[in-house]
Amino acid sequence: MPEKMRAVVKTKAAPGAELIEVDVPTIDPDQVLVKVKATSICGTDVHIYEWDKWAQSRIHVPQTLGHEFAGEIVEVGSQVTKLKIGDYISAETHIPCNDCIQCLTGQQHICGNLKILGVDCNGCFAEYAAIPEIVAWKNDTSIPPEFATVQEPLGNAVYCTTVEPVLGKSVLIFGDGPTGLFAAGVARVAGAALIMIVGRHPVRLEIAKKMGADILINGHSDDVEAIVRTETGGVGVDVVLDMAGTQVAIDQGFRLVRKGGRVSAFGVAAGPVQLDLNNGVVFKGVTIYGINGRLMYDTWFKVANLLKYKRLDISPIVTHTLPLEEFEKGFSLMMTRPKISGKVVMFPEQ
Repeated sequence: MPEKMRAVVKTKAAPGAELIEVDVPTIDPDQVLVKVKATSICGTDVHIYEWDKWAQSRIHVPQTLGHEFAGEIVEVGSQVTKLKIGDYISAETHIPCNDCIQCLTGQQHICGNLKILGVDCNGCFAEYAAIPEIVAWKNDTSIPPEFATVQEPLGNAVYCTTVEPVLGKSVLIFGDGPTGLFAAGVARVAGAALIMIVGRHPVRLEIAKKMGADILINGHSDDVEAIVRTETGGVGVDVVLDMAGTQVAIDQGFRLVRKGGRVSAFGVAAGPVQLDLNNGVVFKGVTIYGINGRLMYDTWFKVANLLKYKRLDISPIVTHTLPLEEFEKGFSLMMTRPKISGKVVMFPEQ
């Protein structure tokens, strides 16, 4: 086992990050050490990289970035009982305490003392990563690393889309980021009758079409509400998936969901937003679900089966693969506007 490794580290409280040599993590008794095969860039990583207000309030430097990965266990702690060296794993990034009321009532994903991999502790943009056994997920070896690494955001989409059945229903997705694109594919394999997506970036809208979206709506240039009302005969949609979190998406979503319909709120707003509670929710009898993370581990079983049995092809969303040393290019691809990438996957092995 080497003593040193390469890692992408936020070394100072400023924009950017550095690829530097650091010590290979020493694991705790309940942890495993993983040799990272693939790791992918998430929007949260971009916030940390850009060093926005949220990152400044949450991240303590120096810290290794990243929370999405797939890799092979090379060492296990003395208290680890269910994993062994050689297991091919990914990780649930929400690390629960297993002691709070949420954890004790089956809501580990919203643990009252939640820690997040790569946010509250060192992450996986590195050759090796240490994670607690409780969040390790054994992968089927048939799933390639570039797909296994994105199970975490795919799980967001699975939870958001299927928190209630969508079979035979109309679904409207706001947001053409990777999770919105995943949601289009999930809605298709889950049997949605009509899938519409509102986005801003032509490249990503074309990916949404490949994933199964029927109607592509450009939020900049199209009359979103007129198109949706025409497609639904003026009734509105059965299901709204808000993956954007903007005031415009929230306003349009609650106007366009039909009476008795459902809104899944996953997009994180930049600040406080307004909601017409009376007309948008109360008088319409709308059900709202707040979506945070993935159900542990119900969502993971669904995600794994969709990939293992090839029911869902996510290859259109994995648009770029790079060696870890080109992480700056990866972040540039993620930040370029208009957006030209889906998921960017990096490979640490040289």
